[in-house]
Amino acid sequence: MNDALLATARAWLRQDPDHQTRDELAGVITRASAGDDAAVADLADRFDSRLAFGTAGLRGELGAGSNRMNRVLVAQAAAGFAAYLLEKAAGRIPTVVIGYDGRRNSRVFATDSAELFAGAGMRAILLPRLLPTPVLAFAVRHFGADAGVMVTASHNPPNDNGYKVYLGGADEGSQIVAPADAEIAAHIQRVADAGDVGVLPRSRAYETAGEDVVDAYVAATAEVAPAPEAAAGLRWVYTAMHGVGWETFSRIVTAAGYPQPLVVDEQLRPDATFRTVSFPNPEEPGAMDLAFARARRVEADFILANDPDADRLAVAIPDASADGGWRRLTGNEVGLLLGARAARAAQGTPGASLACSLVSSPGLGAIAAHHGLDFHETLTGFKWISRAPGIVFGFEEALGYLVNPATVRDKDGISAAVAILGLAAEARERDLTIADLLAELGALYGHFASGQVSVRVEDLSIIGRVMLSLRTLPPTHIGAQAIASAEDLLQAPAGAPSGDVLRYRLADGSRVIVRPSGTEPKLKVYIDARSDSADGATQTVADLEAGVRALLEERS
Repeated sequence: MNDALLATARAWLRQDPDHQTRDELAGVITRASAGDDAAVADLADRFDSRLAFGTAGLRGELGAGSNRMNRVLVAQAAAGFAAYLLEKAAGRIPTVVIGYDGRRNSRVFATDSAELFAGAGMRAILLPRLLPTPVLAFAVRHFGADAGVMVTASHNPPNDNGYKVYLGGADEGSQIVAPADAEIAAHIQRVADAGDVGVLPRSRAYETAGEDVVDAYVAATAEVAPAPEAAAGLRWVYTAMHGVGWETFSRIVTAAGYPQPLVVDEQLRPDATFRTVSFPNPEEPGAMDLAFARARRVEADFILANDPDADRLAVAIPDASADGGWRRLTGNEVGLLLGARAARAAQGTPGASLACSLVSSPGLGAIAAHHGLDFHETLTGFKWISRAPGIVFGFEEALGYLVNPATVRDKDGISAAVAILGLAAEARERDLTIADLLAELGALYGHFASGQVSVRVEDLSIIGRVMLSLRTLPPTHIGAQAIASAEDLLQAPAGAPSGDVLRYRLADGSRVIVRPSGTEPKLKVYIDARSDSADGATQTVADLEAGVRALLEERS
């Protein structure tokens, strides 16, 4: 048995204020001390590394240890973030807003953070109750705060939680980017190296925000798309995916003048076990099955679904060719619908721009060009998209949309849902459906189709091996299509998006992008095609998906 590992675990145990994780860790230590190999391996997994703080903050499985989400790690993160903010404040008293969702320990982690921020001499404002992530992003700007923290793991598995950080001021309530992430991480590490978090100063002199901040978010978001007269006839279904979106969204629907939806009762209220889904992510197979069943029963026009912290939106429509008669739109389809809406409104505005991540549909660039707007292609993540100059709309294919940058400088599944309601009502005035709006997009801007091949792995080294193989032995074809050019974004020129991304442009004009996921143990491949017809674009994507799978199998 590794004595140093045992000593590290015992030191952690002594400072842990949570009886549940203390008991959990004490049991593992006892078994490991007795020579239980499984317990030794478990201890090593918990303490041989620590959850890394990066531009997405912290996110991981709940449990004891430096490689898990727990009260010790959160205390270290809060104290380190406080030290960073005080250093940057140059004598001022910084303000930080803290929000939390309905996951296990979210409120505990948020309250711990508020006490530690207040104990460090800062003004700490805790949101009044569990709320969607977009409300926290809004609150940072509403209070003119220096920073915000949202305790959430978004759509991760049930036993995960996370710690998402925003900066105010010139960053306008956006998620952090480099070099702030490394600077904050260094402060957190200094707190961790110092030892016992129990000696960190705490105070209950933090503020609890009033309902007025939620009221302000509701009012601002209702203005995204006030209901036209035709909205009264909309018949639609909504699911909150066991998350925190419903209460806030329902108020906004009423304030904006839309009829209330028919809801998926089993998924409407916060439930930290996410009991009806394997994965609480609308993109995952089966996650929207209850919504589809409800929509079939009530003969709905469309479905809207938020993920558990309501920063993402899924849209589904009737489709006779789909299994069960319903189809979830891709993030790219929704992004182009919302992008065209924003472009029409912004046409003629000097400096106005549309933005999307480099793995999202190139159709947004075509829309921007058609309307004479600027277009920015960024690295993946809203921390980059939200910073695009002149942005009036931004999206990423993973169901994230920024439709109201004047109030929320992050993805917001609730304001995006209001915008979709507006589009559906306007279409109804013309006796059209959302499917008809998609057809109109193709006729006006060109027919774009997208696909994705996602490979989940148990061993993360497999992803590294595949990326290395693609770099050292570059492919010449994907399926039947020759590769016309290849770009390695690790070698991108200064000023261009740079990252662990390979981008291939094919002879027929299609595009294939390969990158490791930043939040999950997955290798992701994004496929985009443009054609003179919707069927042609769809067929090209299908052919390329088969070619990609064959290539990955060959390189794995």
